Amino acid sequence: MRAIVLDEKGGPEVLRVREVPDPVLGPDEVLVDVVSTAVNRAEVLQRMGLYPQPAPVPKFEIPGLEFAGRVVALGERVVSWRVGDGVMGIVSGGGYASRVAVHERQAIRIPSNISLSDAGAVPEVWITAFDALVAQGGLAPGGSALIHAGGSGVGTAGIQIAKALGATVIVTASAAKCARCLELGADRAVDYATDDFVAAALDATAGRGVDVVLDVIGGDYVDRNIDALASKGRILQVGTMGSGKASVTIAKLMGKRAGIIGTMLRARPLDEKITISQRFAREILPGFDSGKFVPVIDTRFSLDQMADAHRMMEANANFGKIAIDVQP
Repeated sequence: MRAIVLDEKGGPEVLRVREVPDPVLGPDEVLVDVVSTAVNRAEVLQRMGLYPQPAPVPKFEIPGLEFAGRVVALGERVVSWRVGDGVMGIVSGGGYASRVAVHERQAIRIPSNISLSDAGAVPEVWITAFDALVAQGGLAPGGSALIHAGGSGVGTAGIQIAKALGATVIVTASAAKCARCLELGADRAVDYATDDFVAAALDATAGRGVDVVLDVIGGDYVDRNIDALASKGRILQVGTMGSGKASVTIAKLMGKRAGIIGTMLRARPLDEKITISQRFAREILPGFDSGKFVPVIDTRFSLDQMADAHRMMEANANFGKIAIDVQP
């Protein structure tokens, strides 16, 4: 199969396609011909040597945290799928390849009105946003959420999920992306370079503060997130684009009886990935079927153009996802 293999770490130029053996299919796994995947910030860090793939490390280090494609072979114990079914899902690595093997219960169906070429841009950011805002953050109908990097893949998914709950949504974004966040459904869009997101969050909630903060930035945002938080609120830290270190005033957190939860999908055990994937399939996929939810895709590249796709991600030039067409 064709795959991007990290034979070395470095800049986008190390992302080269080569031929490697197909994955070995386990008894509970399906083998998928990958039609599409997408670029995620974690893969940029992995390419740079800053985010190693969880053990056990495979012989060929192939990045890629999500996929969509067609089932072409079944493990001997598989009962959920048939050859030819369209599926998508999250993986710990291997998405930058023309074939991937995944546990049958980690694969989820393709929504009825989403193409296979678009579906590869759904699993990682939509499951991350759903898990952070709802499953762990406890965002409820009529609640409120502050979503940082509203123009990112996670941000564009989070806006839609929160608005579907009837929540008040405040986002931060660059000036060029604020208007598009509002068009997607955000109630307030704050230019992170010039405006105060704490003041915006408090104003939008009549001084109460937000119930959930979805933060991919870290650094000096963390202490300010506490200021923006309501009593008993939760901060879900899903990334550290700004910095992995933060100075936090613990007394403020205690006074609000609030919590900071660090989370990521990639390093979770298989059973936890299956659990959140199946819950996502039950609660969110019907929204795609009805047209309530849509994947936001900025640009498409081919697998052979992966270096250019990474350059675009590093420049923060995208609104929504950078999709990768792996094969027809």
